[in-house]
Amino acid sequence: MPDNAFDAVIVGSGPNGLAAGITLAREGLRVLILEARESPGGGMRTAELTLPGFYHDVCSAVHPMAGMSPFLSTLPLAKFGLEWVHPDVLLAHPLDGGRAAGLWRSVEETAAALPDGDGVRWSRLMSPLLPSARGLFADLLGPLPLLPGHPLALVRFGLSAMRSAVGLAGAKFRSDEAQALFAGNAAHGFLPLDQLFTAAVGMALSLAGHAGGWPVARGGSGAITRALTRYFEALGGEIRCGEEVKDMRGLPAAAAVLFDTGPRAAARLAGDALPPGYRRRLERYRYGPGIFKLDYALSGPVPWINPVCRQAGTVHVGGTMTEIAGAERAVWQGRGSDRPFVLVGQQSVCDATRAPAGQHTLWAYAHVPSGSPQDFSETITSQIERFAPGFRDVILATHAMNPRAVEAYNANNVGGDVIGGVMDLRQMFTRPVARWNPYTTPNPKLFHCSSATPPGAGVHGMCGYHAARTVLRKVFGMRMLPPEASGNQG
Repeated sequence: MPDNAFDAVIVGSGPNGLAAGITLAREGLRVLILEARESPGGGMRTAELTLPGFYHDVCSAVHPMAGMSPFLSTLPLAKFGLEWVHPDVLLAHPLDGGRAAGLWRSVEETAAALPDGDGVRWSRLMSPLLPSARGLFADLLGPLPLLPGHPLALVRFGLSAMRSAVGLAGAKFRSDEAQALFAGNAAHGFLPLDQLFTAAVGMALSLAGHAGGWPVARGGSGAITRALTRYFEALGGEIRCGEEVKDMRGLPAAAAVLFDTGPRAAARLAGDALPPGYRRRLERYRYGPGIFKLDYALSGPVPWINPVCRQAGTVHVGGTMTEIAGAERAVWQGRGSDRPFVLVGQQSVCDATRAPAGQHTLWAYAHVPSGSPQDFSETITSQIERFAPGFRDVILATHAMNPRAVEAYNANNVGGDVIGGVMDLRQMFTRPVARWNPYTTPNPKLFHCSSATPPGAGVHGMCGYHAARTVLRKVFGMRMLPPEASGNQG
């Protein structure tokens, strides 16, 4: 195929670049995806980072949004090798003294394990939203401007979501267990938990767990990339890896170019193809804290004190809500915490393909100041040991990535920020800049499709899907039904 034979070129092959490519290719367009690294995937890659036979997710690991995505659910990814695996316990949150909270798929089971009457309160918060959860997530993951298809459910959700995580959990729950369970989920948003709207992340991840689970991909998150790539290629799309784009003037001719890159990178690549004022706005885009990530090869399971933690696919290590809120606030003040909030993935608990027989992998990261060169390995290991005495004794090998290494691995992760930029109220509705259609630019051929556009971070593909729909409408004059209405299975 000659270089000028494409309808669209996409720069970057993360989940949103692949989602955009699939959406365009399903409409019969000729699509090329260019990837700087030697393999596609962005944040969805798996590698033997520690020892042979131990397969670690390099970035994304657990995928609650994938199960609720109204786009991914339309794709025949099982035909292309993707198998979702669900742990017995979705999430555990240990506390001192051997206590722990747990999140199960069942609201009733989750509620039954919470003390001080908080089980009833958890059920009152979550149960009314469950019947309309699919429709609600279609709205939450929708484009801007938001035109909700399920306004009553969205209002019910929003009345809680608009509060701060600390404010909501403190008002709704009495026990350390319930407050910590909710705060840990909210902390996925990388924001100080006393900010308004931080409860939205806690609400969304809790509800996603009850409605669809927190699954992992058998064999690693790279399996999601392989399935998406195979489907895209089956639709006639082409991916070229090892081709770093340094200037869009070197791209093949196409009617549309989509950037699955950060806003600053898009401004740099586009150069004079975008007006100087618009480029300056992209360059002012705000990124948040980074991560320090540790991968462990283990000789056996983590010796958690509480047995619920031993069955969980994800463990939130950070203590009480007060401790978590303090740790997250410290990060925003430019300093690390001696007791950070640590997200732990135990994929090998439910997926035996991740490690040799009887052995395990462990995936862990802490939020740290942007670009920090500090080594937080001992701090993270000590936090896990706090709730799992003897943890050090099962460590065979480790692999560490500080924020600078995280950015070097994936240029979209500026300063180690893995969620594509600050997701606070100010920037939630101006991603990447304030514009009626955030996927467009002043150049009618150039579009944004990364997680720096609505609805933001997560392996759900919706940023790429919405951007591709914009391209189909504005460049090719096509109109499409939303994915949940079309039922298009490829």
